[in-house]
Amino acid sequence: MSPVAEKDRAVAQLLLGAGTCPRCVLRFCSVGSQLLYRHPQQDLLKELQEFLRNSQEKEGTVCLEVADPPCKRLRLEHQEEGAAELNHNGATPQLPSAGNAGNTGNSALDSSAGRVCNVCLGILQELCEPDFVKKVCQKVNSADYQFTSFVFSVSLPPQLSVRERAAWLGLKQQMRNLGLPLAKDDIVQLKEAYKWIIHPQLAEELGVPADGKSLFEVSVVFAHPETDEECHFLATACPDCFKPAKNKQSVFTRMAVIKALERIKEEDFLKHFPCPPGSPKNLCDALEIQCNNGAVFVAGRYNKYSRNLPQTPWIIDGERKLESSVEELISEHLMAEFKADSFNFSSSGREDVDVRTLGTGRPFAMELVNPRRIHFSAQEMKRLQQAINDSSDKIQVRDLQLVTRSAIGRMKEGEEEKTKTYSALIWTDKAIQREDIAFLDDIKELRLEQKTPLRVLHRRPLAVRCRLIHSMSSEYIDQHHFRLHLRTQAGTYIKEFVHGDFGRTKPNIGSLLNRTADILELDVESVDVDWPPSLAD
Repeated sequence: MSPVAEKDRAVAQLLLGAGTCPRCVLRFCSVGSQLLYRHPQQDLLKELQEFLRNSQEKEGTVCLEVADPPCKRLRLEHQEEGAAELNHNGATPQLPSAGNAGNTGNSALDSSAGRVCNVCLGILQELCEPDFVKKVCQKVNSADYQFTSFVFSVSLPPQLSVRERAAWLGLKQQMRNLGLPLAKDDIVQLKEAYKWIIHPQLAEELGVPADGKSLFEVSVVFAHPETDEECHFLATACPDCFKPAKNKQSVFTRMAVIKALERIKEEDFLKHFPCPPGSPKNLCDALEIQCNNGAVFVAGRYNKYSRNLPQTPWIIDGERKLESSVEELISEHLMAEFKADSFNFSSSGREDVDVRTLGTGRPFAMELVNPRRIHFSAQEMKRLQQAINDSSDKIQVRDLQLVTRSAIGRMKEGEEEKTKTYSALIWTDKAIQREDIAFLDDIKELRLEQKTPLRVLHRRPLAVRCRLIHSMSSEYIDQHHFRLHLRTQAGTYIKEFVHGDFGRTKPNIGSLLNRTADILELDVESVDVDWPPSLAD
C-alpha cells in the first residue's frame, strides 16, 4: 500500500527535499490512517522514497526527485550564505533529475536521521519515539497517582503554526512554478497526528487506556528557544492580535498567532518569512511533563462545640487571631489521606466564632485539588471520619462521604428558602415575668427588615434584607434571662434580631418587649438541608 496517493507524489517530493519529516509529509497529503503515522520514522522515509521511485519508473517520465539532504555542517553554512535566495518569496531550488534516482534512497535515509524537521521541529520525530514515551511514563509513575485511565494533552510552541503556513505557501508557489495543481485538502493537525502516535505507546507503558473523559491528565509542554522570535513579525503586521493579558508571560500565544495568520495577507507573509522554512539546528525541548488528577469532593456534616473557634481561619491584616478553625481541623486529615495539593471549603451558611452548631450539624463540602489518592472504600471513609473526631473535642464530623461536583450544588440550592433553628440566651435590662414573654410564642411569620449589620459591613455590601421569623417559643429562666427558640429563614441575623443593632433591624426583641435586650449565647440547633445523605453508623 502506498503511503500517499499518486496525486500527491510531487507534494511529497518537494516537502522531503525541503527538509520536512515523513510524518509531516503525510499530514500535508491529508493522510488519515493512524497506523501509518505509527510506523518508525526511518521505515516511513524508506516507504516514501520507494513509492516515489516506483512512480517514476511506472510512468517512464522525468519528474522531480527527492534531494539528498546535505550533512549538517554544509547545510547550516548553506543557510547562512544563501537561505534568502533559495527560500524567500517561494523561489524554487534546483531539483535533481530522474537520472539520479538510483542513488537517492540510501543516502537520503542515512543523512535524514540527524535532520530536524523544518515544520514540526522534531515533534513528530524523536519526541514521539519509545525513548521519549518511557521518559514521560517514568515521570508519571514517580508522581505516585492513582488512576484507571488517562487523557493526554500537549502544548506546542506557537511558531509551529507560522512554519506550517510557510511550508504550505512555499509548496503552493513551487507547484505553481512547475505547472502542477495543488488540491486544497485539509492538513492533518499536528496535535492530532502526535496523539495518534503516542496514545497507544502511553497506554501500553502505563497499563491503562487513553480516555478523553478521564480525570487524570498527562500533559507535555514543548518549547523551541532557537525559533522563539519567528512569530514577532506578526505583531508588526497585525498589532491588534497581540495584546497583553493577565497570567500570560508572552503576548505570542498560540491563539493570538493563529488569529494573526488568518488576517495577514499572503504577499506580506512571503516578504517576512522564508517559504519553505529552513531546518533548525535543534529539536524541541520537553519543557514540562506534568500530571494532574481531577478534583475529588468530600461532604459531611460538622458539629462545633467550642465558643472560641471560627469556621475558617481568622486572619486580620496578616495577623492570626485564633490558632485553629473548623476548616483546618477537617482539612488537615483529608489533605494527608488524599495527598492533595490544596483544597476549597464550603458549607451551608456559617456560624460566628462564639456560636455552637449542635443537632445533626451543618452540611459542608471540601474540594480536594489534584489528589494523588482517589479510591476510598466506605470503611476507609468511616475510619477517616473517626480520625478527625478523635483529634479534637471542639468539633465532630458525621456522614463523611465521597460525592460528585454536581451533587455539591444541592447544598446551595434554594439556600435562602431553607430554614434553620436556633436557641438564644437573652438578657433584658428591666425585670421580666413569664407573662411578659409569653406572647412571643404566638408570633408567626414575623417579617424583618435587616440592614447589613455593622459587624459585617466591612466585608458585605450595604443592603436591606427582608427575612422571616417563622416561629418562636420562650423559656423563662429568671427576671433578667430567658431562652428563646427560633425557627427562621436561612440568612437571618439572629444577634441583630435580639438587640436591634442600633435600630438597623426592625422589629427586634428589644422593641417587641419595650426594653433593652442583648444576646449572651447562641446555638444553631439544626440546618434543614437534606444533604448529604445520612449514613448508617
